[in-house]
Amino acid sequence: MATTTPVRGTSTPPPGGSGAAPNGRGGWRSRLWRFDDLASPYAYIAPFFLVFGAFGLYPLLYTGWIALHRVEMTSLNQSQWVGFDNFSKILQDSEFWTAVANTFVIGVLSTVPQLLVALGLAHLLNYKLRASTFWRTVILTPYATSVATAALVFALVFRADGGVLNWVLHFFGAGNTDWGNGEWTSKIAISVIVIWRWTGYNALIYLAAMQAVPSELYEAASIDGATRWQQFRKVTIPSLRPTILFTIVISTIGSMQLFGEPLLLQGGTLGAVGGSEHQYETLSIYLYNYGWKLGHLGPAAAVAWAMLVLLLLIALINWIVGRFVRKSAA
Repeated sequence: MATTTPVRGTSTPPPGGSGAAPNGRGGWRSRLWRFDDLASPYAYIAPFFLVFGAFGLYPLLYTGWIALHRVEMTSLNQSQWVGFDNFSKILQDSEFWTAVANTFVIGVLSTVPQLLVALGLAHLLNYKLRASTFWRTVILTPYATSVATAALVFALVFRADGGVLNWVLHFFGAGNTDWGNGEWTSKIAISVIVIWRWTGYNALIYLAAMQAVPSELYEAASIDGATRWQQFRKVTIPSLRPTILFTIVISTIGSMQLFGEPLLLQGGTLGAVGGSEHQYETLSIYLYNYGWKLGHLGPAAAVAWAMLVLLLLIALINWIVGRFVRKSAA
């Protein structure tokens, strides 16, 4: 005997009688079933929006409200409307633009070498190596290390007196270098910490993308006589363009949020102000000084919104570049 499968959204009449259920029970079940079809998807995604609203959207809007008021840390219950005065204050502050320049320079010094090294490591790990799982775990170990631990260890490495790096450079006649107080050496020191922590993470992202490249492309290139380097340039790199753009965006966002590395490079008062002459003060350090050391929450919130605008501009630039690259590839 043929059987039929009930379809959601329709009510199945009870056996042994007419299509109408007693007391309208079938109609009630049908309406409940249709309501379940309509409401279930929203119920499944509701936790994400609730968490995002509580810990993402509300803090963002509240920070915007504070940016338009004069609010002090010592009197959080008192606020005075000042409009865009907080934004004007930070935009007219030369220290703010110094922090913007430092953030940009450190971001470039850390992102470019980091992604290049990560790409090379992923290319090596993509081949069949002995104990490949072990090597993948090793390169991911720095990412699992806390920023405080990494910064404190590298602070000992870059110490002017008795630092490991200066001890090694002494054998090459380089002399002692005051890494923390130099204009460029301090930025290089911070960039080295960032590179050490995030290279393995990006390498594994590239490795996953490389393993998704069809092997037929490499076989065809090999038949055409392409060397491994030519295969890497002509097959691997074009296949990784979306992934490379993704890592650029993520690394850029991370560089805009640099806080622990510059704070702990020298530590104490110097670390909290970004060096004796603010030579490595980032936007996060600048925000920290306004909000937590000076207690002026209005300008600090304005700095936070300025960071958001800069991130949106960088994301827009990356989107334009990505669209141009996709058109060029097509």
